[in-house]
Amino acid sequence: MPCYSIAFLVVATVAALLGFGIIVGVVALLAKILISAFLVLFLATVFFGRNA
Repeated sequence: MPCYSIAFLVVATVAALLGFGIIVGVVALLAKILISAFLVLFLATVFFGRNA
């Protein structure tokens, strides 16, 4: 999942440099959602993961 969010951030940056405003907003929103989901799942795994 971190790979997808990084890819969306790269796409948003390239689109911003090329002047595609609407695409930048949509792709940046997708990147934020994926980063947030990754952080929530990561923290849940850290705090509630299996104890060996």
